[in-house]
Amino acid sequence: MGRDFVVETVNGFLIEEFELEPEQLVPEAVMKDDLDIESLDFVDIAVVIEKEFGLKVTSEQMIKIIVLDDLYNFILEEQKN
Repeated sequence: MGRDFVVETVNGFLIEEFELEPEQLVPEAVMKDDLDIESLDFVDIAVVIEKEFGLKVTSEQMIKIIVLDDLYNFILEEQKN
């Protein structure tokens, strides 16, 4: 799975689930401030990551995700392991 697939999948979920506009989804977008994604929303994101990518996500890992690019990179790194 390449970066394009990860970006497309994550962005598609964020647009659908959180009613975000595609132009908001830039790599440097701050999850909480720019995208209004709250702490509880990260649980939904973790569920999608597990479902779509087959990756287990801990709360410690999710805390480290600050900007959207962190989320993409996390998925890509975890896929390597």
